[in-house]
Amino acid sequence: MDLQDAHGWLIDLLNEISVQFQKVPGSAIFLRYVKSSYQNDPVRSAVELFLFLFAVRYLLAPKYSTSKKSYVKLTDEEIDELVDEWVPEPLVAPQTAFEEAENEKRPVIVGPTGPKSKLANGRVVTNVASYNFYNLAGNETLKEKAIQTLRTYGVGPCGPPGFYGTQDVHQKTEADISAHLGTTACIVYAQAFSTISSVIPAFSKRGDIIVADKAVNFAIRKGMQISRSSIRWYEHNDMVDLQNVLASVVKEQAKKPLTRRFIITEGLFENVGDMVDLVKVVELRHRYKFRLILDETWSFGVLGRTGAGVTEHQGVSVKEVDMLVGSLAGPLCAGGGFCAGSSEIVEHQRLSASAYTFSAALPAMLATTASEVLAMLETNGEMLTLVRENIKTMWAQLDPRSEWVHCTSATENPIMILVLKAEVVASRKLSISDQEQLLQEMVDEALGNGVMMTRLNSMPRGIHVTAKEVGWELQPGLKVCLTLGLTRKEVERTGTVIRHAITKVMKAKR
Repeated sequence: MDLQDAHGWLIDLLNEISVQFQKVPGSAIFLRYVKSSYQNDPVRSAVELFLFLFAVRYLLAPKYSTSKKSYVKLTDEEIDELVDEWVPEPLVAPQTAFEEAENEKRPVIVGPTGPKSKLANGRVVTNVASYNFYNLAGNETLKEKAIQTLRTYGVGPCGPPGFYGTQDVHQKTEADISAHLGTTACIVYAQAFSTISSVIPAFSKRGDIIVADKAVNFAIRKGMQISRSSIRWYEHNDMVDLQNVLASVVKEQAKKPLTRRFIITEGLFENVGDMVDLVKVVELRHRYKFRLILDETWSFGVLGRTGAGVTEHQGVSVKEVDMLVGSLAGPLCAGGGFCAGSSEIVEHQRLSASAYTFSAALPAMLATTASEVLAMLETNGEMLTLVRENIKTMWAQLDPRSEWVHCTSATENPIMILVLKAEVVASRKLSISDQEQLLQEMVDEALGNGVMMTRLNSMPRGIHVTAKEVGWELQPGLKVCLTLGLTRKEVERTGTVIRHAITKVMKAKR
């Protein structure tokens, strides 16, 4: 068959198919529809024909079972043997001998906590180990207000805020915090730790970028871990390094799809005690177009003319901070936490923040206590003044007069963190565990002389996680918490006892 015969045969075949197709009922209507709808567009017709054939093939395809067993079936003896051999990973790392000894000697307070606390052994000691900055733990006015609220609202709402857990006192506390800070809106959480660890993953997701200070606290680290975002670290409170990291991120992301970018830092750092340079951070966040999450857990209620935090202290508008997170449990002696910002930021959390959505609301008496303390800070500036005077008095007794330790905290911070001087650590070749042992002996020595202080607890590591993987090693230190419940003379005596305890331990270990 030559080419001309083949062409003729193909024409006859197509004509025959056309004749047979026209005999099918409705074929004329179908052809008119195709011509009018697609205007003889062959590409569109071919695509629809392909989809039609795919649908026919899918419907006619043989069935298959989704429950088909594709695993190896084990005998009962094999199952029992595997169960006997299985050893679960511990939820936490086992205690070291040092930790066990520390727990056995840990002092137990009997009765209310205050500047003077009674221990289980009957001794009364000066307490500089609790966050009772304004001596509010035993305040009779707050106590009566809490009892009154307890009798009116009960112990707790017994439900999440979005499901019959929100009460009018919660809304009042949110309004009070918002007014105190000068933000548009505020949301209150039931627990301080879970506030920042829920706020971060509510906004930052997988693929987003977080630039964080290496010294941020454990709650922030958990929030970043939960978010599964890409983490970039900058050296602690080093604004030059922060700028370099931000510039590097912007350069790397220039040709990639746009992602959300955050800077996360603290007002007063929990692990070091020093203060962020918020003015410079705000400048850099605008230059490189990052959002800013500021954790004011330890600066809210402490810094500023009315205790509004580092924004008030450094003269930065709260509008420059996207999410301002704080605690109601530390300086305010209440409980829970909050996040303040724009109304859009706050309302988003009411549906997407896990600790808010899935946790019972804050007990009413704690919300009332927080509101009462805020009112005290606004109307009684003497509270802040007295605490700051006691801080100066303690500084004069410890930092310049001790040859062994120095204070890493900001001079406005009522939590003084005392670490061994670098030359002492280097000359004696002290490891982290060696320093912890020495510091614990200092705590025990001071307690023996009537002063109860504590050590700075290191951030927990995951099991089998090394210091290199953590990325930043916390230097052990002593923690001394000031309170206005002590007179100037009592603060001076307390500082002298602590300084002598440090000297005695260090000289005994030569």
